Amino acid sequence: MQHSANSPILTQHGLHMPKLGLGTWPMLGEECTRAVEQALSLGYRHIDTAQAYNNEEAVGQALSNTDVPREQIHVTTKVWWDQLQPDAMRHSMERSLKALQTDYVDLFHIHWPTPDMDLQRTLETLASFKEQGLARHIGVANFPLALLRRAVEELGTPLSAIQVEYHVLLGQSGLLDYARQHDMVLTAYTPLARNKVSQIPQIQQIAAKHGVLPTQVALKWLLDQDNVAAIPKARSQANQLANLGALQVQLDDEDRALIADLPKDQRQVSPDFAPQWDVFDR
Repeated sequence: MQHSANSPILTQHGLHMPKLGLGTWPMLGEECTRAVEQALSLGYRHIDTAQAYNNEEAVGQALSNTDVPREQIHVTTKVWWDQLQPDAMRHSMERSLKALQTDYVDLFHIHWPTPDMDLQRTLETLASFKEQGLARHIGVANFPLALLRRAVEELGTPLSAIQVEYHVLLGQSGLLDYARQHDMVLTAYTPLARNKVSQIPQIQQIAAKHGVLPTQVALKWLLDQDNVAAIPKARSQANQLANLGALQVQLDDEDRALIADLPKDQRQVSPDFAPQWDVFDR
């Protein structure tokens, strides 16, 4: 049962990233390995993990078990915010590659910025991973627009992607406009707003109209946008198939207008180490 051909591929900066991926947080151990193997068998070709998720080994086991060739799978991982000194970053990358049982990752992100990081040295180290072939592409996650601007314009870092929380209840127009101007992908994490989308009357109304699930409406709204990828976590086969099914949903202008009118300031993920989010990004 191959659905992979249905997921459009993002090619910004030479990436080969399916728009729909599988998020793996907070799955652990055998449960995570099973979920990733199952997703690959259903046609997923984009897997997102991070050192901080403590599941890279489990993902690596799935990559080792599957009969899908490694070069056909886009793998993203990330370095945690307390490992942003050059030596610590290099060790983090080594640990990630070993755990994932691979010689390279397709995309390597800085997971969160910190106020005290040496941005220039951190980004130079990140860029060195690309130069050495350890990461095919590099990116940043959870960078507010002002910081992303510095990375790209002042420091000239060849970023292919930014990963941030993005869904029908949280606007990211500033970052998205910037990503498009600079030919970058914006990957939406928490794309279902921790499943709050299923409780939104307007989303339920659109879903009923099309005979689909609210989650499928919320996902398709993201996947319809230029330069946007989405990585919903899905453990069960039913949810993985439902998310793939979102690719077939056809939203119309009336649907998009209803979604545009929803509040866009409902952030679900803002830990105490999060940066000051740009107010105008809402």
